[in-house]
Amino acid sequence: MHDAEIVVPAEVRNGLVRAAQAKGRPLEVYLTILAKPFMTADEHAVQGERLLAYLKAWNGYDPTEEDLAKVDAMLERQCVQHRAGQ
Repeated sequence: MHDAEIVVPAEVRNGLVRAAQAKGRPLEVYLTILAKPFMTADEHAVQGERLLAYLKAWNGYDPTEEDLAKVDAMLERQCVQHRAGQ
């Protein structure tokens, strides 16, 4: 996703800033969270690749495909349990 400059009225910007602060997040992060449901599968994939590259550079985390599959399976189980009310 590319950075963009969006012009909105000051009261809209200020409202977004207040909402982000109420969540304890910077405005950029808050807007990213708001936009997430509207991202395409390709955009999600690119974001995931960037995150893995960042983690590798930051602390050496470099999971194998098997590691990622295990994490995916664990997250899927947790989501199913959550939906079931456990």
